[in-house]
Amino acid sequence: MSEKNRLEFRFGMVGKLIPLLVAIVFIIWAAVSQSNVNGYVVAFFMAIIFGVVVAKDEKAYGQAIMAGLTKPMFPVIAMAVILAAISGKLISNSGMVQTIASYAIEAGFTGKLFAAATFIITCLLAFSTGTSVGTYMVVIPILFPVGVMTGVSPIYMIGAVVSGAAFGDNLAPISDTTIVSSATQNADLGKVVRTRMKYSIPAAIIALICFLIFTKTEANPAALEAAQVDPHPLSMTMLIVPVVIIALCLMKKHLITALAWGVIAGIVMGLITGIYQISDLLAFPGGFSVSGAIIDAITGCMGTVAMLIGVFSMLGILEASGLFEDVGKGLTKMAKGPVSTEITIVGSIGILSMVTGVISVAIVAMGDLVRELGEKNGLDRYRRANLMDCAGCVFCFLAPWTVHCVIPAMKAAEFGEAFAVAPASVPFVNFYSISMLVILIVAIATGYGRKSK
Repeated sequence: MSEKNRLEFRFGMVGKLIPLLVAIVFIIWAAVSQSNVNGYVVAFFMAIIFGVVVAKDEKAYGQAIMAGLTKPMFPVIAMAVILAAISGKLISNSGMVQTIASYAIEAGFTGKLFAAATFIITCLLAFSTGTSVGTYMVVIPILFPVGVMTGVSPIYMIGAVVSGAAFGDNLAPISDTTIVSSATQNADLGKVVRTRMKYSIPAAIIALICFLIFTKTEANPAALEAAQVDPHPLSMTMLIVPVVIIALCLMKKHLITALAWGVIAGIVMGLITGIYQISDLLAFPGGFSVSGAIIDAITGCMGTVAMLIGVFSMLGILEASGLFEDVGKGLTKMAKGPVSTEITIVGSIGILSMVTGVISVAIVAMGDLVRELGEKNGLDRYRRANLMDCAGCVFCFLAPWTVHCVIPAMKAAEFGEAFAVAPASVPFVNFYSISMLVILIVAIATGYGRKSK
């Protein structure tokens, strides 16, 4: 972006940072107060509102917001959240979760073992589909409540799912982050995946050990009471919902269409088996009201959709202001050799992925600069691609305002207060991203993985 086309603010760099600083203040307030997703919604909208005060051109400011909302990823994630909420409601209202929990308790498959198994299953699913957000939509409605009902602390169940999703996002050859990290560095995709295993596999092993050792179990009265029901084997037919979604994702169908077919499959199966009546799904009782599982699911996820509006609006403002370029140029002054260049790569991608909440956006924004710095300082293209992707899967997943903390927290809250977790607490149990951070530090300090064979 040329200097003359940038969105300008009063007070120079300080004014440019005002929206971001306002968001950070409100996010910290929400986190300290253990707010649900609505606290984060307020944070981003207050940032947008206060940004108007320091914007020199209010029309350009409004256009920047609209530019953020027209990014292709926004409607995909927003629609996915809504459709996933409906499919999740079909599953949770059917009694299938309680039935699975009852069977798991009877088989002794509980506690730390269940959390570790959830991590492995999520890793495999996320690696197969290449989508972390889509993985949340499929895994959380089933494995999360089952785990809590078998005695696992809710936050550790969410940690297992987010950790597994981070692994898949990091390593899957069809993940958008893997694709853009290899493309921006002119690196062969297959070799990128092979060389990335040096980082992702050790991080996954460490994370698995952490879940087996540190997962907390607790006697959650409300959750345990929900599990103390007679199993309803017929409800297991609702497994058709995740099966259809996963199958279509593996067939490379679009996430939105996969979720839509999952909803259709759930409705048809529910009606055929008698689990649901039409009035259970949708009814118009009069008095200008609507009831049923479908409308309950849609209205229940509006807080998350509102947060996405705020996040992508902020992204548009930050991009138009040229802040990304400023961060990149500032960090490039540090790059004087292989080690300092690697620190620059990790730092730039880490900062931008946390700010934007979208790893691929950060990689694309910094891709040319990383390639230029890497070639100048003798860094292999595969090393550069791996550092970019791994840094994104650390910092973006550990930022409590991103979809990787807010969406899992929102999905958890759908099961009631006994299952709720705070978005700000999710990073502390994302053992995969924490392990990857340690591996990145060791890799840069020792040169581990610097030479790709």
